[in-house]
Amino acid sequence: MKKILILLLLTSSFYSINAQSWEAGGWMGMTYSFGDINTESRFDQPHIGFGLMTRFNFNRRLSFKVSASYGEISGDDAFSDEPFQRQRNLSFRSNIFDGTAQFEFNFLKYEHGSSDHSFTPYLLAGMSMFWFNPETRYNNSWVALQPLGTEGQFRGNEYNLLQPGFAYGGGFKFDISYEWSINLEVSARYLFTDHLDDVSGLYPDLEDLAEARGNIAAELADRSIDGIIGESGRQRGNSQDNDSYMFVGFTLAYNFAAVRCFRFY
Repeated sequence: MKKILILLLLTSSFYSINAQSWEAGGWMGMTYSFGDINTESRFDQPHIGFGLMTRFNFNRRLSFKVSASYGEISGDDAFSDEPFQRQRNLSFRSNIFDGTAQFEFNFLKYEHGSSDHSFTPYLLAGMSMFWFNPETRYNNSWVALQPLGTEGQFRGNEYNLLQPGFAYGGGFKFDISYEWSINLEVSARYLFTDHLDDVSGLYPDLEDLAEARGNIAAELADRSIDGIIGESGRQRGNSQDNDSYMFVGFTLAYNFAAVRCFRFY
């Protein structure tokens, strides 16, 4: 009898957990980047982003979500209001492949199928791993920057293209039916790298760079107008302030606990 009672308790708990609930869906929106080639945090170069997600709702307040996202980011000194950056004349683009695990805290009680708890704002925090590969336009072709060591990195000491990040942000979720819900979300990444745009430290010795990596590396390390700021040891970027990127979009999610199971208390 004792074993049967324990089994009933576990079974009841299992159905109760599933009832509140597991979701999956996809999102679409825009991506932005901020760093040494966008120090003013401008939103004037958006790109399309999209991805997939799955979320487990522990209760009305707390959820855990895992997502896989893709987006493109870019930046160009030509759009800056800063004279130094316009003179520096650097630019880049990169694809971003992002995997994130995050917790979400609902400000209001939220439960699918409840007329009283069908919407809530929420905060999110978690960890990400992402892959990037900055490129720039050169002679009508796109050239990968990391292998060129544009800031004088020795061969084998280039920055890694796979990096961690801290995810944070918030959003608003609401039901459109018992099965379907929509989330509006702003999700940023604080990064542990300053090379998202390939700009971080000082200008290298261009002659040494050309000898070690080739003339293209030297030309792309210093693209300054009139060539007056790319002196060896002069500031190229701000290594004390890491880069970041952001996803802004909406998610359409399906609730797989579509059968209203009883709860065990």
